[in-house]
Amino acid sequence: VRLVESGGGLVQPGGSLSLSCAASGFTFSTYVMSWYRQAPGKERELVAAISGVGGSTDYGDSMKGRFTISRDSTKNTVSLQMNSLKPEDTAVYFCNARYYTGRYNYWGQGTQVTVSS
Repeated sequence: VRLVESGGGLVQPGGSLSLSCAASGFTFSTYVMSWYRQAPGKERELVAAISGVGGSTDYGDSMKGRFTISRDSTKNTVSLQMNSLKPEDTAVYFCNARYYTGRYNYWGQGTQVTVSS
């Protein structure tokens, strides 16, 4: 199983950034795909999640209306579009794949997002 994130970097407050996660080694459609983030000294928190069937989504409270998660079953990728970024969005962002029963759970290596002027 591999989850490879890309797209992180430095962006100014109010700017936008798009993250992508390429998945391989498992049946993509049977996994809930999520993005989590962890800032220094803080616990890892859910950013957004999208189901395998139906594509229903869920977002952390502070991300609603600013972030959009999507998945492409033809490419086995999950993306996170982040708009109106704030300094408090600075964190390492991790891609997560969780089997729909919860039995299997995989993580990517993370990608750094820094929001600063």
